[in-house]
Amino acid sequence: MKKNYYLGIDIGTFSSRGILLDQQYHLVADTSVPHSMDNPKPGYFEHDALLVWWSDFCTLSRSLLAQSGVDPSEIACVGASALGTDCLPVDENCEPLRPAILYGIDSRASQEAEWLTEHYGSERVRKLFGHPICSGDTATKILWIRNHEPEIFARTYKFLTGSSFLAARLTGRYVIDQFLAKGSFRPLYREDGSINEEECAIFCRPDQIAEALPVNEIIGTVTEKAASETGLSIGTPVIVGTGDSTAEAISVGLVEPGTAFFQYGSSMYYYYCIDRAVSSHVSPNGNGRLNGSKVFTVPGTHCLGDGTNAAGTLTRWVRDLFYAPELAAEAEGGENAYSIMAREAAQVPCGSDGLMMLPYIYGERSPLQDPQASGMLFGLRGSHGRAHINRAALEAVGYSTLQHLMLFRELGLPPKRIITAGGGTKNRTWMQIICDICGMPIQIPENWQCSAFGDAMLAALGAGALKDFTALREALPAGMLLTPNMQAHNLYFSRYPLFCSLYLDNTDKMHALAAQAE
Repeated sequence: MKKNYYLGIDIGTFSSRGILLDQQYHLVADTSVPHSMDNPKPGYFEHDALLVWWSDFCTLSRSLLAQSGVDPSEIACVGASALGTDCLPVDENCEPLRPAILYGIDSRASQEAEWLTEHYGSERVRKLFGHPICSGDTATKILWIRNHEPEIFARTYKFLTGSSFLAARLTGRYVIDQFLAKGSFRPLYREDGSINEEECAIFCRPDQIAEALPVNEIIGTVTEKAASETGLSIGTPVIVGTGDSTAEAISVGLVEPGTAFFQYGSSMYYYYCIDRAVSSHVSPNGNGRLNGSKVFTVPGTHCLGDGTNAAGTLTRWVRDLFYAPELAAEAEGGENAYSIMAREAAQVPCGSDGLMMLPYIYGERSPLQDPQASGMLFGLRGSHGRAHINRAALEAVGYSTLQHLMLFRELGLPPKRIITAGGGTKNRTWMQIICDICGMPIQIPENWQCSAFGDAMLAALGAGALKDFTALREALPAGMLLTPNMQAHNLYFSRYPLFCSLYLDNTDKMHALAAQAE
C-alpha cells in the first residue's frame, strides 16, 4: 500500500492539536483536545507527561485516523512537537519520575541561576550560555532537581524535553532536536551538537541527556507497544521532532534571513532568522536585552529567539476576571467569550482612552529577563470599563512586540518581513493592533498553519517527499496580509517610551513587593 500521508501532533500549554496531510500537503484531518496546567506553588508550572503529553498524543492520533478514514499503514512519517524547554526526568522504561517542569514560565530555579552566575562569573556565563542565565535554561531546572529532589535525580535515566519524550515513547530512542539542544540546553551541548562532558559535571552525568540530531532525521519506527496505544502501524517512521515554536515557525515559512516570526500563544515567542551570528545585546537606553543568536534549524542560517511569559495567558486572565458571565454562557453553548472580547476591544479607540497595561503578570523573560517584574494598569479612571482593560492587554503585547523590533534595529538588523502564528491570530482585532503598533505589514497564515502542520511538513521532509526547506516553503499557502494604519501607528509610537518607562521607573518597587510576598 502506498504511503501518502504525513501526521503531525503538537502538545501545547493548554491544548494539543493534530493534523493529517495528504501527498499534496492538503488538510485531510484536524483535531484538538484541551488540557490543564498545574501551578502547585508561585513560580511553579507543571504538566503530567503521561496524562497530558502522551495521552493527548494517543487521543489525537486515533482521532485523526478515525476522522479521515485513512488506514494507519498509509502514514508515511510522523512528526511531533511540544513545549520547547521543559525538563522531565524518566527511568529506563521512559516512565516519568515526576511532573514535567515547564519552559521559561517556571522560575523555581532562580537560586540555581544565581549560584551558577556567581560560580562561573559573568564573562564565562556569556560564553557558555550565550546570555545571562534565565528561567528558560533547562540546565538550571536539572540542577534544581539535583539539589531539591536527589532521590529523583539518582533514579533518572534521561532528562528529556517534551518532543524528546514523545519520540522516545514512539520509538524507544532518546533524541533531541539540535536547535533545542544547542539553544535551550546550554552548556550541556557544544556548538556542533555533541554532548559537552566537561560542563555536564555540575548538572548531571553526560549519559543522562539525549543525543542531538537534525529535526527532520528519521530516528526509528513506531514500536509494537506504541502502536497499540496510538493506533499507528508498527514500523511507521518517526522524525526527531522539535519545540512547538520551531514547528510553528517552519509551518509559516521562517526559512529566510530578514524574516521575523512572532507566535502569539499562551506566551509570545519569537524567532528572527538572520544571515550571521550576533552576540547578546543590551539596549543602551535600558529597554531590555537580546540573547545571542544560535544556529537555526534551517541550514546556513542563524536566529535570535526568546519568549515572553504572557500573551494568551494575559487575555485569559482578563477573560476569567471580567468576562465570567460570557464564559459561563459559552459553556452552555453560547458565543465564544474571546469573540465577544475581540468585538468589544475593536470599539475602544487606539490607546484605550489613556489606559496602559504592563503585561508582566507572571514576571518576564524577553526582553527584560526579570522574573520579579509585575503587571500594571496605569492611567485607570472611573470612565474605564472592562473593554478598556481588555484592549489595553492586547496593546501591551503589541508594545512588547515593538520593543523586540526596536532591539533588532539597535543591532543593525531591521526585519524585512513579519510573519505570525498561534491561537492569537484568530483575534483579528489583536493582530491589527499589533500591526498598527509595529508599523509594518504582518502576514497571517491559514488557521491550520500551526505547530502540528509544521510537524507534518517536517515529517514530509524527513520522508524525502520534500527535498529541502526551500521546497517546504514553496509548498506553503499564501495566507493573508494585514497593513498598518499609520495614523494609529504614530499615536502608539509616541506612547511607546511611556510603556518602557513604566517598567524602568518602577523596577525597584516591583522587586520590593515581590520580596514581601515571598
